[in-house]
Amino acid sequence: MDVDFTKVKTYGDTLNDGAMQVSFTLPVPAGDEAKEAARQMALKLGLDAPAVTEMADLGAGFTFFVLYGKCMHTVDYSAIKIPKQQQKIMSFKEINAMIKEKLGRKVVVVAACTGSDAHTVGIDAIVNMKGYAGEYGLERYPEIEAYNLGSQVPNADLLARAVELNADAILVSQVVTQKNIHLENLTELVELSEAEGIRDKVLLICGGPRISHELAIELGYDAGFGPGTLPNHVASYITAELVRRGKKK
Repeated sequence: MDVDFTKVKTYGDTLNDGAMQVSFTLPVPAGDEAKEAARQMALKLGLDAPAVTEMADLGAGFTFFVLYGKCMHTVDYSAIKIPKQQQKIMSFKEINAMIKEKLGRKVVVVAACTGSDAHTVGIDAIVNMKGYAGEYGLERYPEIEAYNLGSQVPNADLLARAVELNADAILVSQVVTQKNIHLENLTELVELSEAEGIRDKVLLICGGPRISHELAIELGYDAGFGPGTLPNHVASYITAELVRRGKKK
């Protein structure tokens, strides 16, 4: 298949047919008028010949739609540049060996879900001893002192604990993202760390289902980790970055 990466279109049955499926909800009661409103919305989204294939009454004056159409737009895939972490992913043994050999001391990591976020699944998978998907959590690493402060931790408390423990890295998990509350929490932590004068003394790392490395960098963090991240991914980054910065005792 000869794809022109400078003009990529959505694919349905044949290359460059532009076929696309979209779904959305409108705050209108189900009916013929609602279906026409959905069709007009799809036209304004750039879909040619949109057709409503599914309409479901959600109650309380809301209706859900599924539509098909042909997208007329293209994207230049060849011009896309996304910042990515470049460090090698190391194993449990390799990470501990590097810390012992290159740093000669324990690495201290403090982690929490901040703000109103009470979802600790992600931070627990990375930090807690049992780990995730066959990889030990940071608490299991003999060369890492890991502290999981739990959920709904104010940013100021997280920073205070990090200062108290002389932490090398702060991990922040953000799962709740309604109205971009995760961006407010993450930005506040960066600003507080700068105000306290410790931003350059600690690695700031964030993670969550809507977090990417690119977003983390934009917000002022050193690194970001999204879905599919394993404990050794985070530990590899922390270790390699501390070694690169010469953070010996």
